[in-house]
Amino acid sequence: MPRKGMKTLNWFSPKHSSATDMNSPSTSPFSSPSRFAFSPSRPSFSEAVIDRTIEMAEQMITKWDPDTTTFAKVTSLFYENRKEAKDFIKYVNNLHKAMHFHASENSRSDKLVRAQSLMQIAMKRLQKEFYQILSINRALLDPESISTVSSRTSISTRSSTSEFNIEDDDIDNRVAIAGESISEVEDISNIVMADLRLIAECMISSGYTKECLQIYKVIRKSIIDEGIYRLGVEKLSSSQVHKRDWEVTDLKIKDWLNAVDVAMKTLFDGERILCDHVFASSDAIRESCFTEISKDGAMILFSFPEIVAKNSKKSPEKVFRMLDMYTSIVEHWTEIETTFSFDSESAIRSQAMTSLVKLGESIRKALAEFETALQKESSKTTVAGGGIHPLTIDAMNYIILLADYSYVLSDILGDSPPPAKSSLPESYFGMADSDESPAPVISLRFAWLILILLCKLDGKAKHYKDVSLAYLFLANNLRYIVVKVRSSNLKYLLGENWISKQEGKIKKFASNYEQLGWSHVIQSLPREPNASISPQQVKETFKRFNSSFEQAHRKQSLYVVPNSKLRDDLKVSIARKILPVYREFYNKHRDTIAKERHSSHVIKYSPEDLAHYLSDLFFGPIESGSSSSVESSPSRTIPSQLQ
Repeated sequence: MPRKGMKTLNWFSPKHSSATDMNSPSTSPFSSPSRFAFSPSRPSFSEAVIDRTIEMAEQMITKWDPDTTTFAKVTSLFYENRKEAKDFIKYVNNLHKAMHFHASENSRSDKLVRAQSLMQIAMKRLQKEFYQILSINRALLDPESISTVSSRTSISTRSSTSEFNIEDDDIDNRVAIAGESISEVEDISNIVMADLRLIAECMISSGYTKECLQIYKVIRKSIIDEGIYRLGVEKLSSSQVHKRDWEVTDLKIKDWLNAVDVAMKTLFDGERILCDHVFASSDAIRESCFTEISKDGAMILFSFPEIVAKNSKKSPEKVFRMLDMYTSIVEHWTEIETTFSFDSESAIRSQAMTSLVKLGESIRKALAEFETALQKESSKTTVAGGGIHPLTIDAMNYIILLADYSYVLSDILGDSPPPAKSSLPESYFGMADSDESPAPVISLRFAWLILILLCKLDGKAKHYKDVSLAYLFLANNLRYIVVKVRSSNLKYLLGENWISKQEGKIKKFASNYEQLGWSHVIQSLPREPNASISPQQVKETFKRFNSSFEQAHRKQSLYVVPNSKLRDDLKVSIARKILPVYREFYNKHRDTIAKERHSSHVIKYSPEDLAHYLSDLFFGPIESGSSSSVESSPSRTIPSQLQ
């Protein structure tokens, strides 16, 4: 026993100098060794230490020996009495320190044998507690719950469990009402995590690292593997993907896109947070543990895109699923590098990068195939009424969808050389492209694809026997392209300068159509409608106009202009060239003709009649209506300019 007033040493506390443990159950009231008087009849200081420590620890450890009583076998120490559980941990830690201290003086002491026996009983208890806590609290420790409780940075940098401590007297109360509040559930999760860490640190420091990790890895790995399976991701071979119908593979890709988001934001993230906290005392243990738990699931997850990219039959329409997977990996790349940051997880990062590379190769091949298919398209069938060609619709739909992925395509096509300038017409470089200020590669690539489409349309226009209809066809299709560009990401890729140039071409096509389609009608009217001419000349002028107009209207009524703005612009332009002159001539000479017999055969149309006929143009045959619906629902109201 120490002399009165002498300073005692805290040999059994985790930190010898910690003042907070002076009154703990583990404190040894022995005198300072420098002032302890040894004699042959008295035990050595180390013997006194281990005797006292065994005496203090034996009652607690044997009480909870799972092989001695039914109570200890079926009851959880940490669930029954957390204060006693903490004392249990302290006694075990002190016993281990005392054994280490005594072994340095007498490694063959019988006291060490007794202490070691108690230590084995304690470790068996802690293994049972560790297993029970992990098993019973799966819901509280699922990765999604863990990832929402706290961030990895804040939880992994904590050096003790004190920040998780909640008054023991209040534990039962909180557990009872946990279902009433999310914050209460988080409190319980924190308590469970703190208990796991307490046990893990005790077992590891006592030399039972292997036993602790074996329990942890088996239980937590099953959660990761089950989570990946529940997300719809399975381990596939190349032959399985190659033999599958694309529809089945497409569904699997959709599952994967959802899975990688959930896996990176909750599954792996939550598991890393838990692992970092429970094994915060050792970076090496944290690394090996998390790697072993997550590697199989992560490799299955990140190998899927590579297998699909390498073994799916290539076709242009499949490129969008490849782009979706590529985008997903890119968007989660920071999380991938952060979550799998250990050196032992380099294979996971490498697999994710390999999938990214293989997807990029597959995407480039698909785009090349689309470009080739567009260039080889050689159908000679004309569209009735000069409407929108199916090639225009299909190609633009495809290009617009590609434009939605312009960010990742910039990365994928970054190393691909742009089309040679010498092979392109000057109008192609209407995007402010120059040697001093070159346009982005991705912008040039999209402009190139549209140029190929325009060239194909120009060739198809030549199949129309009526040249005016050929120009109307070009105006319609180019208008469709420009509208689609303006309403999509292509607007930002191609720029206003490109759009302005194309709109100038539309006006030129429309002007050529008017000139060829309506010039003979315009020329049938006199240059000076108010000039005085003979009744016979008046008759001849009306008859010539009637014939020209009827011929033009009969032909033009079969033509179609789906775009409402272009349709109205054309009708207004034609009306302005015909109606004012006809109205003047009509008002000047109708009375002269009205006095004669059969005047209705001479003057067939009033100016209002002509306006109605012109307003009814460019809708195509009433029964077809298909072309008209491509861009807008046609309205048969008379534009105000024609009234």
